[in-house]
Amino acid sequence: MKKILLLAFFPILNFSQDKNAAKLKVNEGIVLHDEGKFNEALNKYEEALKLDKNNLFAFSEKAMTLEASKKYDEAIEICKLAITTHNKEDIKTIYLTYGNSLDHSKRPQEALKIFDEGIKKYPEFYQLYFNKGITLVNDKQIEKSLELFEKSLKLNPNHPGSLNALGALNRDKRIISILASLRYLSVDNKTSRAKGNLDSVINLMGQGVSQTDEKNITLAIDSKTLEDVSKNKKITNNFSTVDMVLSMTAALDFDEKNKNKTQCEKAIDKFDSIFAVLKEDQKKQKGFYWEFLAPYFIEMKEQKLVEPFTYIAFLPSQADDVKKYHENNNKEIQRFYEWNKNYVWK
Repeated sequence: MKKILLLAFFPILNFSQDKNAAKLKVNEGIVLHDEGKFNEALNKYEEALKLDKNNLFAFSEKAMTLEASKKYDEAIEICKLAITTHNKEDIKTIYLTYGNSLDHSKRPQEALKIFDEGIKKYPEFYQLYFNKGITLVNDKQIEKSLELFEKSLKLNPNHPGSLNALGALNRDKRIISILASLRYLSVDNKTSRAKGNLDSVINLMGQGVSQTDEKNITLAIDSKTLEDVSKNKKITNNFSTVDMVLSMTAALDFDEKNKNKTQCEKAIDKFDSIFAVLKEDQKKQKGFYWEFLAPYFIEMKEQKLVEPFTYIAFLPSQADDVKKYHENNNKEIQRFYEWNKNYVWK
């Protein structure tokens, strides 16, 4: 009887050892991938698969490394195999790599189909919506892509990619772009992408305002904005009043009393003004940006956090006054981040 038990035990033990050994090989491959040594990483994944055939962890990482190596056809084949052999397991990242590889292979319609399959199976996985949105952008379907980035952001309000996309693709809708870019800067204010978002905010805030001579300032407000304000149009995501207030506040930059203010101090004045208008208009407006992003900035103002937030947002400028504020006002900076972490998204 003891012999029978031993015979049953050893295969199970070997199987467990093989899985653990395969996992170690995959982890070694991930380190190599992160170092940019893709071929060496692929060799590690192959070693893992020899130890444990059809190992899902190895399939997933191998597919991602093949995609990173621009070996898209090979990545696609691995994804197909993983879906076939592990259909009842968690394979959401497989769908992600599969769709991305098809998109990179200039096969957008096939990529969209795979993303849709993944979304149907994993409706709460924000990255599938985001990456489908990227495919739609590449396919020049901008309006449809915006809906996907909005959905991605609802599922993960801290996703920098979705915020960056919404800020960049809405540049013709000034306030929406500014709100998305500012929210981006609350989650990332250190990268080159952060610098791009800050530059965009600064440029958009000064849009249509110029000083013609020492006594005259030209204020150009879009006729459609004026029409929407005067008729109080009920339009989805209508920020015309906020837009007009921003233009008038931007004109005050040239006022004698503001001439010695820094760029960041002037921005605080603008944000205080437009966040106040957001609160005034909130109840009579509708749309994703009013219902999702606007409340964040309204509460920020109510919590008296506009000043520390602005200095956080302006950190990519590396201006002396901004760096000095961070050195001398650590408690306020941390107060903002604590509020930001605990903010409850509507």
